[in-house]
Amino acid sequence: MHPDAVLAPTGILEVDGDQLNVVFGTSRDTSDFVADCLELWWANRQAAHPGVRRLLINLDNGPEIASSRTQFMKRLVKFSDRHQLILELAYYPPYHSKYNLIERCWGILENHWNGALLTSVNTALEWAKTMTWRGVAPIVHLLAPRLRDRRPPLAPRLPPHRRPSRTLRIPPEMEPRDPPRTRVDYFLRAALTLRASKGSA
Repeated sequence: MHPDAVLAPTGILEVDGDQLNVVFGTSRDTSDFVADCLELWWANRQAAHPGVRRLLINLDNGPEIASSRTQFMKRLVKFSDRHQLILELAYYPPYHSKYNLIERCWGILENHWNGALLTSVNTALEWAKTMTWRGVAPIVHLLAPRLRDRRPPLAPRLPPHRRPSRTLRIPPEMEPRDPPRTRVDYFLRAALTLRASKGSA
């Protein structure tokens, strides 16, 4: 049985006011998706933070939001320039998720969902709205997929007699030394804990 949709959640927690924002997307969990969630959050919550010009963003070590991910850094620079904000990124050390408040939010949401039949996207969204974090109900959004999130169609497969016979060989000195990293469930990793503070550039 195949699901009608697969939702990828991202959380943004406003630490000072305990306001949890949960954004669900139907696209792949990419750097662009997380950046789009940040854009959506600021568009909806900017009025709640008048005069704020500096954002301290605490992040985990998910691969989509790593400081070495050029696409994620590119999107943050554009976000900063567009809204004239100073962004400060603070990464939690590996395996220290217990200090990340957003992880506790996910735990509450998972327990809240326990046993619920999420038969549709709307049901999942409405159910998420009924949880609370420290007595505050979350703000829940559904992020529409963007054109860039759609995978391009596969090229037609050539018949065997027309396939190129050349094999690309990697020299031994260029072989990767480290084993490939395994991705962890996006539900717990792509979470932003955000603190907004007033300050001059």
